[in-house]
Amino acid sequence: MTSEERLQDVLTRIADAERRAKRQPQSVTLVAVSKTFDAEAIRPVIAAGQRVFGENRVQEAQGKWPALKEEFKDIELHLIGPLQSNKAADAVALFDVIESVDREKIARVLADEMQRQDRQPRLYLQVNTGLEPQKAGLAPRETLAFVHFCRGELKLSIEGLMCIPPADENPGPHFALLAKLADQCGLQKLSMGMSGDFETAIEFGASSVRVGSAIFGNR
Repeated sequence: MTSEERLQDVLTRIADAERRAKRQPQSVTLVAVSKTFDAEAIRPVIAAGQRVFGENRVQEAQGKWPALKEEFKDIELHLIGPLQSNKAADAVALFDVIESVDREKIARVLADEMQRQDRQPRLYLQVNTGLEPQKAGLAPRETLAFVHFCRGELKLSIEGLMCIPPADENPGPHFALLAKLADQCGLQKLSMGMSGDFETAIEFGASSVRVGSAIFGNR
């Protein structure tokens, strides 16, 4: 299958999952994860109509997306990987959505950069629902206080929450926990679900799913 055919297959599966979950049609946004793929691999997916893409690393994204965004003005680019504070300025300049805000230092640096550049990427907080030591993200119990800190002290608008469940566990309880936390925080948007579990995430209320290998093939 070509990447265009795989894209259509994923979109069909999303629509089927929405229907099964009694969700509104097209209520779930597909974020096509293009990390490790070059501009020439991405172009056919853009040509097939996809406009929302995700990248893991700022530096890699800088190598391919400025030219593509210049050419396709309606592209929406999400940073879905960990963000170091020394890359915050570049991230604010390039990305439309930053999904991996997870600590006070990075929130402060982003707030400063957004003011300095007069650019307002939408922000999600990453929650480490499995409390995995090797993974970035807020502990679930810290999430509500961190939302208040971002909104109150930093005057940052937080759009939603993101999680990556442990690879060896049933993702359902993690998605349910993220939905519960979002409800407690008064947040509408949930970024959850990847190639192996996005249909389950839609059942639990995902507003966006991050799908890479099911569209682009194995890296």
